[in-house]
Parts: sequence; C-alpha cells; structure tokens
Amino acid sequence: MGKITVLRAGPLTTVQDLGRARQQREGVSVGGALDLFAARVANLLVGNPEGAALLEITLGGVRLRFDEDRVVAWCGGAFAVRSTEIDIPAGRRAVVRQGEEVEFGQSERGARAWLAVAGGLDFPLVLGSRATDLRAGFGGHEGRALQDGDELSLGQSTAQPANLPRVANWSAPTEWSQPAARTPVLRVVRGSAWDEFVPEAQKSFRETPFQVSAQADRMGARLEGAKLERTNAWEMPSEAVTPGTIQVAHDGSPVILLGDCQTIGGYPKLAHVITVDLPQAAQLRPNDKVRFREVGLAEATALFLARENDLRLFRVGLQLRSG
Repeated sequence: MGKITVLRAGPLTTVQDLGRARQQREGVSVGGALDLFAARVANLLVGNPEGAALLEITLGGVRLRFDEDRVVAWCGGAFAVRSTEIDIPAGRRAVVRQGEEVEFGQSERGARAWLAVAGGLDFPLVLGSRATDLRAGFGGHEGRALQDGDELSLGQSTAQPANLPRVANWSAPTEWSQPAARTPVLRVVRGSAWDEFVPEAQKSFRETPFQVSAQADRMGARLEGAKLERTNAWEMPSEAVTPGTIQVAHDGSPVILLGDCQTIGGYPKLAHVITVDLPQAAQLRPNDKVRFREVGLAEATALFLARENDLRLFRVGLQLRSG
C-alpha cells in the first residue's frame, strides 16, 4: 500500500469523510468534512466512493510527499496548489508521481480545501466513520490534527495513473470546486424560535451584514454586528441542533453551527442555512463579511434536489470518460 508523508501539517489538517450522521442521538457530533459536497466531488474525480476518507486543509501551508504515483483532486477555497512539477487547479484530476511533493499555499479567499487521493486514506472505522472528532479524540489519525512527520496509509487504488494526463483538461463546475465568495449571501429558512425575536431583530438579520469574529472553528462561527433582541429573556430547554443551525447567544450575537457542533443546544434557533449554501458557510474565516437572505422551505428543497440531480449527471459523465 502507498503512503503520504506529512512534511508540513499547516494550522489544522485532519482526516475526514462524510461523518457520523446516524450517531447524534448518542451525543456524537456529525463531524466529517465541513463541506460534504466538496468532499463528494473530489472523491468522484479520483474514482473513489463519495464517502472515502480524505484530507481537510485549513488556511493552507501544507506540504505532502507521495511515495508512489497517485491520482489526486481537490476542491475548496482559493488556494495555489502545486506538485513538484505541475500546478493543480481546483476541480481537476491530476497525477502526482512517486517522490513528488504537493504543496498548498496560503488561502487567498475562503478557509478550507479537501484533497482526495485515489484509493482513499486507510484508517480504521470508528462508529462507522474515519472522520477525526477533535473534541472526543477519536477517528482519523489518532483522533488529532496531523503533525509534521505523520505518515498516512493509502487504500488500494483502481485508477491507472500511467494512462492519464498529468492534469485533466476538464473540471468540475466552478461553483462546486471553489464555492468561497468574497461577500457570501447565505440563504436561510426560519428556525423554531424566529417569532421570539422582535421585528427589528428579524429585519436586521435579513438586511445588515455581519462580520465573522475570531471565535470561528469547526464547531461554528460567532458573528459580530447588530444585536438580535428577543421579545423575552426566559431560559429555553435544550433542543436538537445540526450543522447549519443559526443560534443566538445571550448577548444577541448569531452563531452559525458547523460540522463539529454539539448535538443539542439551549440558545434559540433563529434560522437554518440551507443545505446547498453550507459550502459557503464552511469557507468563512475571521473578519469575513456575510449576509443572509430568507427563502421558503419549498425553494430550499428544490435547490437541493436540483443539485443532487446535477451531481447524478456528473457521475454519469465521469463514468463515460472512464469507460
């Protein structure tokens, strides 16, 4: 089996996959790649199952060495990615030769990238997933972020690098492979506590920009801006939350929950980011500006189904290219 040696791990690089969606009732976070769609696309590009383990890279500064020829692809923010001999654009399949290094520069826009390698990263399943749960300390590589010198085992690849060009002359759609926007507008549906906020707060949420605070990580991003006031101040019982839920803290600050969020929370649920816009939420970093636009549940559902249908057609296209 092949392996990757981590020469420079960067600020936060972890092994992820599609997470543990069926474990929330046991108190286990969903986790997984913060942009599940980007992870699925990157894996499809290299011929992996969509749920294969891959690397989530935060803010860049990562360098990896491959000990054998492998097909790779990545999706995410605006990173400059280069192997020893070639540039590797987002959303394009590329071949990395034995002994070459792949380097992710600092992100120019967006926070994260997902690097898939043909064969996937070979780590044990924990509760049905290879994803790293940083808070619980399990999954991935010893339940922690990668460090310089770590060696990552690779699974058996079905791709044939010798039969492929160094870089494909076609790519996944740009909105899939590089979803980070300079000033994202996240579409939301109303949450269960929407009517508990005063009209001025509802108006501010829909019409004014917010800035991502320094309190932003894989669990979520606290926003600064207009303080969102409730009609009352009584304590609420804890309720189930999920990635994309927007809660409002005691000081009136909205908080967008991400993949490593807790399974229940006591803050009121103002709104929920719709599924197709979670990739943009995953790219938020401190000082970024973000706005919100309300849509109905029917529109959110239609957008999700349309994207899934587009992905189905993309899979068919990939199969025809491989056939």
